[in-house]
Amino acid sequence: MLIFAPTVRLWRVHTPGGLIVGWPPVKPRPFVRDDSLEALESESFDVLVVGGGITGVGAALDAASRGLRTALVERDDFASGTSSRSSKLVHGGIRYLQQGDIGLVYQALAERQRLLENAPHLVQVLPFLIPIFSTEGLIPKKLARAMGSAMWMYDLTGGARIRRLHKRIDNRAVLAHMPTLPLDRLAGGYLYYDASADDARLTLAVARTAALHFGAVMANDTAVVAVGKDPKGCIDAVEVEASGHRILIRARAVVNATGVWADTIRSLDEGRDPESIRPAKGIHITVPWHKVRNDIAAVVPVRSDQRSIFVVPWGDFTYIGTTDTDYDGPLDDPQCEPDDIRYLLDAFNAVSSEGISESDIVGTWAGLRPLVRSAHTERTADMSRRHKVRVSSSGLVSVTGGKLTTYREMAADAVDAAVDEVLLRDVPRGALRSHTRRLPIRGAEGYETLGVASVSYPGIPSRVIAHLGSRFGGEARVVMGMIEDNPDLIAPLVEGLPYVRAEALFSARHEMMQTLDDLLSRRTRARLLGRDPSARSAPAVADLVADELGWDSERKKREVKDYVSRTEEERRSACLPESDLATSIGA
Repeated sequence: MLIFAPTVRLWRVHTPGGLIVGWPPVKPRPFVRDDSLEALESESFDVLVVGGGITGVGAALDAASRGLRTALVERDDFASGTSSRSSKLVHGGIRYLQQGDIGLVYQALAERQRLLENAPHLVQVLPFLIPIFSTEGLIPKKLARAMGSAMWMYDLTGGARIRRLHKRIDNRAVLAHMPTLPLDRLAGGYLYYDASADDARLTLAVARTAALHFGAVMANDTAVVAVGKDPKGCIDAVEVEASGHRILIRARAVVNATGVWADTIRSLDEGRDPESIRPAKGIHITVPWHKVRNDIAAVVPVRSDQRSIFVVPWGDFTYIGTTDTDYDGPLDDPQCEPDDIRYLLDAFNAVSSEGISESDIVGTWAGLRPLVRSAHTERTADMSRRHKVRVSSSGLVSVTGGKLTTYREMAADAVDAAVDEVLLRDVPRGALRSHTRRLPIRGAEGYETLGVASVSYPGIPSRVIAHLGSRFGGEARVVMGMIEDNPDLIAPLVEGLPYVRAEALFSARHEMMQTLDDLLSRRTRARLLGRDPSARSAPAVADLVADELGWDSERKKREVKDYVSRTEEERRSACLPESDLATSIGA
């Protein structure tokens, strides 16, 4: 909650971590693109962030919550890159312990705890099963000692923060959690705890927090085309293209948080490609839950290359991933390929008593990890997930590497670099350090009482209320109010998926949705859970949101054509058959 004192030049923000006091921030902004473009053209800023993924929006929130005049531009949509295509896990990473990177695990688990507290509606504790396989049916002593040590180390580096420690469990308990595992090869297992999050929803919530609570100017579909420099060679402006015209944005400091595109922005500054990023592709596949029947997540081994894959339940579905391979193709919209699909199918079927095939796959996604290039390792799977902040001679701050879980710390480090090395600490005292460690994300307020408030909405089933709460937090009340006003909005957006029509209208009104793909791929996750059914529903969805977005009949046709072509290319690239949720889930 913002409280403004009328007679002193101070602003106050009450958070669970205490009172933050600084200089007056820009007044809270509407999260509306047209308003943002007008502000970008008419105002100047202390910090301009380039990139609307999780690290970029995190940097915008960090800077704005310090009281700095902040803006962010994103070439495509918020979370349109890696930040909507991750494994959707908020975790320390057991395998990083195996690599000896205890510091990274400790850091990640500390950030996991902060996310659980700051965004309880979006980040949930998730139990994980590690099944142990052995031809003798017993865990070898050496393996048992190694696994036990790793589990205790995980508890000590942060697992205890959520008051849940690991357990060693027998075959019966293992099969109770995932009955499709092969009993004849099981030798017990381990149970431990991490967390999960809808990555795209988290990114959007952080972006809206920066604007609606702290006055950051946020604009998607706004591409950087050039940088401007003062007579001393320091960056003092960025030129962008938006809606067919160019805008020169004045900013004292520029943060490059574009992930795998970081070198593209750096080349505008340095005049050459620094080749600092080594993209690694990771893919996931979605299958109907009944094909796996896991009530918790599982980590299963891949014998062919000494890796592991995640098997994660997601409502009526389970997703499986990920691969970790070098990638040298186009950075925009990477695709799953037949070899990627076969890798995951072979890995899963090697530990399943029933198995899955290409015909069971109802959704896929591929993302690129922006790994910092290293001369010391060949496999991308072995490369560090630590982040790096670099400041160029002209003052461009670039933050690269890292992962979803540690985005807040990455963002804080990037803004620290901007304040210390570019702005030379010429800022109010309250802006010298980050205030985001205990800063609630949009939707956290009112989430805990949502269940009690459900009695006020007798016409809305509890499952729908729970679903809306997990996506909007306290703002679910707004969506439920829309349903009360028009009961037709409780109908499914895509048949067979949990999303309701009211969610689409909320996104069109409040979440800077620009395209049909924005809605079906990121505002909802319909494309990930039901690629082909979402394409078949595209015309009806376009009709639903057209009036809100001012689309005429020609624009609707273009949006539907574009979305359908994206889904067809996705299916074609992976050589998958067309799927039908009614058949798949009803099997």
